[in-house]
Parts: sequence; C-alpha cells; structure tokens
Amino acid sequence: MSFSAADRAAMAQALRLAERGLYSATPNPRVGCVLTKDDVVVGEGWHRRAGEPHAEIHALLLAGGKAQGATAHVTLEPCSHQGRTPPCADALIAAGVRRVVAAMEDPDPRVSGRGLARLRAAGVAVETGLLEEAARELNIGFIARMTRGRPWLRLKIAASLDGRTALNNGESQWITNTMARRDGHRWRARACAILTGMGTVREDDPNLDVRDVETDRQPVKIVLDPRLELSPQARLFASGAPLLVVSAVDDRARAAPLLEKGAEWLCLPDANGQIDLPALMRELAARDMNEVHGEAGARLNGAFIAAGLADELLLYLAPCLLGDAARPLMVLPEPATLATRTRLAFHDVKPLGNDLRLLARFAGERQAGLMDNASRTAGGGFAPERLTRRSA
Repeated sequence: MSFSAADRAAMAQALRLAERGLYSATPNPRVGCVLTKDDVVVGEGWHRRAGEPHAEIHALLLAGGKAQGATAHVTLEPCSHQGRTPPCADALIAAGVRRVVAAMEDPDPRVSGRGLARLRAAGVAVETGLLEEAARELNIGFIARMTRGRPWLRLKIAASLDGRTALNNGESQWITNTMARRDGHRWRARACAILTGMGTVREDDPNLDVRDVETDRQPVKIVLDPRLELSPQARLFASGAPLLVVSAVDDRARAAPLLEKGAEWLCLPDANGQIDLPALMRELAARDMNEVHGEAGARLNGAFIAAGLADELLLYLAPCLLGDAARPLMVLPEPATLATRTRLAFHDVKPLGNDLRLLARFAGERQAGLMDNASRTAGGGFAPERLTRRSA
C-alpha cells in the first residue's frame, strides 16, 4: 500500500503528538491524531490521560465543521467499544471523515480490528501500516500486556566498562555522570511501576521516585521483600506514591506496620517458598501495568532474565574499570556451551557526555540449558540478594 508524502508528514506529526502522553497516558496507549483536508491540517490532538477524551476527539473538536470530508491520521486504530469514553470510530463517522489512515491495529481484544471494520461498514476508506514500527515502539508495553498478558520489563543498570555496578563494599555513587542519571529518570517517568528488591532497599534506602522530569504522575513502587523485612521508616514511603510490597511469606503481623503506612501487600510464593516471578508479572498486567522499570541487584536481575521475563536491558556504561572483585551486573548460571548463551540485540546506542547508554533486547527464545540451570539454582523465583546496585 502506497502513501503520499502528505500522509507521511501527517502521521509523523501524529506520532510526535502521541509522545506528549509518554508520561501521562498510562494505562491507556499513547495516541496522536491529525486531521487533514486537501493536505492542510485542520485539527489535531493527543490522548493525555485515562478517562479524558481520546486523540481523535481532541482533533475533531479543533476541526469543527472542517472535519467533513477530511482524512484522519491516527497512530492507533480508533476504538469501537464504550469504555470511560464513547467509541472514537463512531465519532469519526458522525463527523463525516471520509478516510482514516491508522498506523496499526489495536491489540486490545475489545477493539482488534473492530474499529476499522465499523469505519469500513460506514463507507469510510481505511488504510493501515503507515509508520507502524514507530507506533509499535511508542506503545511497546501496552502491546505486550494485551498480546501476552504481562508487562514489558526493562532492567536498568549503571555500570563500569568492565560490567561492575559497585565496589565490593557496596559503594557506587556515582559510577555514571549527571546526564546519565537524569536520562534514567525519564525512563522511570514513562513506566507504570519501578521495581526493586529488598537487598537494594536494605543497602541504599532509595526513594525510587521521578525527579528532574516534569510529570504529575509518580509510578507505583514495587519492592520484592520475600521475608517481609521492609522497615516502615524506609524512604520509599516518603513521596506518597503507591507502594506494593510482594512477599513469599504469609505473615499478616509482620505486614501490619507496612499496611499502616499505606503500603499494599501481596503474597505470591512459589513451590520453593520464593516469590513467584511469573505470577507477579501476570498480576501486574491484571493491574493494567504496561511498562515495568527494574532497578535492582544482581540476583534479582538474573532471576528475571533466567525466568525469561526480562525484555530489555537499559545499560549505562561509564568509561572506568572497577575490577573483578567488584559487584556484577547480574547473577546467572553459566551456559553449557557458547551455542546456548543468552543472546541480545542492540536496539539503540547513545552517548551521554562521556558515558554510553545501551538499549539491548533479548533475542529469540531463552535457551533450555539456561532455564534448566536457573530452575535448579533459583527455583524460578526470587530470594533475598546480598549483591545489589545503588538506586537513587
């Protein structure tokens, strides 16, 4: 299917508009819409936050009567169901839009082609696939939740060039520079939740909030605390953001002080008495979480990777060396052969001053050897770690 230069320009603008909802639209997808008539923009809009009008509605309101006979360029298939807001497909039909160009179909099973079918049935010309890859990247977490029933898990790690996250005594502030740390807060801001382990809390007492980013939403904080050791005086409680404590022990007496401080408690033990990580990810998806941003220690990083639950590594590398006694990126069993090693693909590389930001995604299926070794050594779950990295 061929698209005109004007179509491409309009969709590119719609994607830029959708990015404005990067920090605020969750749990809804980030969507932008541009209405054109005779290749002139007559209306545009983006989805700001759940419960408010969708991008198409903002664009139609701005266009008014000029929407009659216009083309709508939208980054995601217009919805066809009644949720918190009415169906956008019906609004486009009522406004007299003659053509809709959607970057991609909506993976939400409540929509999933039904919006486009409704438009076609009303005589609206429909085309899809324009700048689809960019649209998918923008909503990678939403797509993951809708298609596989778990969020997109990003593990953020700051390290030296030899892959060390702290000295053996735990000192790590700061390995990376100010630019890298500020960039990390932008990734925090786009996530639905920031996840860490009890080892990191014990050693660093982090806030895990978003700073240096203009946003009116703080992600949920999640602490994996297998034995319910979290102190009610921890700085995690300071910001007032929602806090979810996940344990492997069902001990209401030990959880009571945390509940009194406003935390939510979830007990998810696996067969080995550790936290059931797959069950946790399913639970987070059920809570409408799209992207989860992990900032944890080597054992928890390794547990998520070994369980096949990590989707990408957000790795900040500083041009320094800490030596082989320093703390590693992750604890993983050695593969039986090089052929069974865990493979990744570089998705993005960006210099940040003297530091380097790498975004690497896990490639293909996890190797059976790794999974078998992981299940023998870690039971597929998570127990408290002593190897940690610092989180601010």
